[in-house]
Formats: sequence, structure tokens, C-alpha cells
Amino acid sequence: MSRLPQILNRHIVARSRLFTVEALDLRFGNGVEARFERLRSSLSGAVLVVPVTDDDRLVLIREYGAGVERYELGFPKGKVDPGEGWAEASVRECIEEAGYRPGSVRLLDTVTLSAGYMSHVTHLVLAEALVPASATGDEPEPLEVVHWPLDDWRALVDDPDFTEGRAYAALLRALQARGRL
Repeated sequence: MSRLPQILNRHIVARSRLFTVEALDLRFGNGVEARFERLRSSLSGAVLVVPVTDDDRLVLIREYGAGVERYELGFPKGKVDPGEGWAEASVRECIEEAGYRPGSVRLLDTVTLSAGYMSHVTHLVLAEALVPASATGDEPEPLEVVHWPLDDWRALVDDPDFTEGRAYAALLRALQARGRL
């Protein structure tokens, strides 16, 4: 099972402004051939930033999630633009969405989403030594910024507006990095 399947063919099935669907024809080690379809993402992926103030408050944002058709409480996030690395994208997104420039950023982990049908990766980043800053982002409306006591993280997990799996993973990794778990 450790041998990867052979890719026999790959081609684009559909493309929209946001998504590219790619078909992969594979041959597995046991000789079985199968076609898989996946959402193909850029190689750089995205960042999800956990900003923590000097007085141990999480900086969250509330923004509309079209996928779930409601407002969601979460962390600043966005794609890594061409020419950027995860660190630059983390600083940019934190400024644009939360109104803070991190003095330091630390990569906590890189996670996948639905690995069976998506090639997307998200870099989970801890941002500290925050100073107020602002820049225009790509959001269609101003985002609500919410400060949440880090020690009250259990209440955040129970909040019905905090549901994104990546945000849970990022919170866990941030708590570990700060010695809270």
C-alpha cells in the first residue's frame, strides 16, 4: 500500500472563476484502474492566521461564508498570492482583515481539506507582537473584529458561529504552541 498509484492521464473537466476540476486516471498497485476527480488548487495554497495580542486575546473576524450562507466567526485567512510565501501572506491578511501587523509569525502546521478530492493546503500561522495597521483587502464589506480571551477558548469552541474545521485545527495548534494544552 505504500506505493503510489501511477497517473495514466490528467485533464481539466471544468473551470470557473474560482475552481478548476481535474480528472485523474490512475492505475493502482493491484492493477485496478480508476478515475478520480478533484478540485485543483494553486501550489501555494492559503493561510489561516491566529493573531494573539500581548494581553492574551485572540483576534477573530466575523465574515459572511457563502458556502454556509451565514456569518461565521473565525480567523483571518486568504490565499497566498503569486510571489508571496506563507509569512508574507499571513502578515498581509492579518493587516487587511483584522487591522493588526504582526511583529512575528510562526508556521504551526500545514493541513489539507478533504484530501480525497481537493489538492488545497492551508498553512496555519501564529501571529504575535501585534500593532494596529490597516490596508484595503478584497472583502466586499467591512469585517467585524472580535477580541476573545485566549483562556476562554472552550467557550469559543462551543460558539455556534465558530464552526470551520481549519479554525479548530489552528486554535488547537496555537494553544499547543503557547503552552496552554
